[in-house]
Amino acid sequence: MAGRRRKNAGASGGEGAAEAVLPADLELQDLYGAFAAHGLDDEDLDDAAVLVPPVKLPAERELAEQAKAVPMFGYALALARWAAPHRAVDEFGDLVEEDRAPAARLLGLAPAEGEVPEEAEVEALRAWSLACDLDLVELGTTAEGEHVAVPGPDLEPAEQGDPETVLELWLTAAGIVRELAVEADSLPEEELPEEEGAGQAAAEEDEDGLNEVEEARDEAAELLDEALQVLYETTAFAEPGNETVPLGVLAALLVVPEGEEPSEELLGDITDVMVALDPMLGDLAELGLLDYRPIDPELFDEEDGEESAVLGEEPLDEEESARFGLVRLTPLGQYGIRQWLLEDGYDAPLVGDLAQGDAAELLRGVCESANVLPEEELRVWTAGREPVAAARELLAAARGTDGYGPLRRMLCVSALNLLGPDAAPAVREVVDDPELGGAARAWLTAQGATDVPVPDRAMALWTVVDTFAAQLLDNGGDAELLRELITDLPVNGDPAGWFGELWRVDHPYTADVLEAIGELHPDRALAKEARKAAFKARSKN
Repeated sequence: MAGRRRKNAGASGGEGAAEAVLPADLELQDLYGAFAAHGLDDEDLDDAAVLVPPVKLPAERELAEQAKAVPMFGYALALARWAAPHRAVDEFGDLVEEDRAPAARLLGLAPAEGEVPEEAEVEALRAWSLACDLDLVELGTTAEGEHVAVPGPDLEPAEQGDPETVLELWLTAAGIVRELAVEADSLPEEELPEEEGAGQAAAEEDEDGLNEVEEARDEAAELLDEALQVLYETTAFAEPGNETVPLGVLAALLVVPEGEEPSEELLGDITDVMVALDPMLGDLAELGLLDYRPIDPELFDEEDGEESAVLGEEPLDEEESARFGLVRLTPLGQYGIRQWLLEDGYDAPLVGDLAQGDAAELLRGVCESANVLPEEELRVWTAGREPVAAARELLAAARGTDGYGPLRRMLCVSALNLLGPDAAPAVREVVDDPELGGAARAWLTAQGATDVPVPDRAMALWTVVDTFAAQLLDNGGDAELLRELITDLPVNGDPAGWFGELWRVDHPYTADVLEAIGELHPDRALAKEARKAAFKARSKN
């Protein structure tokens, strides 16, 4: 898949654009922000690594069952079995005329008796073509020169549901449909017959025409790739049951630059993107990548003025919004897009990838990964583990004064929260630990324990620095969050004395924490004391 060129790297622009086109029951601010979080502007996007969020996927056997349930894929399997032991075909490998109606009836596309509609035969031919493309049937010529098709070697394992075989076949089929969808979208409109004598001029324009078609194909492929990647991200972050995206929202995320309200021109661009995506998404839905409700064709029969008002000004109810198209990426679609991303060299992790080892591997992996959902990894790791043993392992892995130490300890506390009160015996074992004691006592108190001793001054100050450092590491200096933390600092009316103690704390991030406080604290006097303390901490080291 091509790298994205979508303009909307952040959340606010996408949400505004969505509301201007269609009302969305989707919290778009929760879906995007990887580029914005790293301070990238539009000019940087082409050179930046795309951070692909981790996704949850069903087991491969379940995915294979879903693939076999896709009608077009099932049709291909059924026709391949029907070809046994061999089936006559024409010189192009298509079903001969007399077999087309029986094939349609076999697939349930036509009644067992009576006339078979032409569209049913066309659908059967499409399924046969897919079976040939997937080598579910193999074509050959007999000694007598007859063209025949026989079942291929993958048919039997596919029928038996072998996950590897089924998913490989389905992914190949999805790639074929994806290519055909792009080809169809880029075909030029049918032209009127040429006037006599215009043939030479037309011939001279053939090369330009081919170049235009190729350019249109590349643009359509890029647009579809961008749309699929956005849907992939949307599904990764959406709450269960909220994966459906209005087509107008999807188009707006591809068109409207971050932070901008859609102008009349951009509204026109959004409509163009919706119309371009509509048939391509419909094609992909046939292979089970998507659940798709297409644009209501009656919308195009409305007066221009009425349509403009619908798209631009008046809010729409849920049913009216649905007329503009609704799309949802299926688990099969997530699987397929992830495979395409991996083939193109993207890091496309699965939720739980980092939770397969011990606690040290878990915490290190979460700390070092750019595209990770920490809470999900911790949830996978803690699930089913004995709380006390798991807590001991986590606490041991959380120790250390290296650069990731504060973040490991913060993640450890999050994991302890998932383990719950049953982990308390292990946590009580470290209440006097210089690195873990402050967090351990705070956790026990939060769990309702009333016999937890108050930490001494040195432990309390070290824990303040460690906690603040973890937030700096976790949020990359998120100014708003850090300001909230700063306002809760226990300065107690004596900033000079408090910062005078803090700069002496033996922690690798003491100076960094003091500098952040000095930059962000709204009280000038406190900020000044923090900067002075940061200088002393730097000088000490």
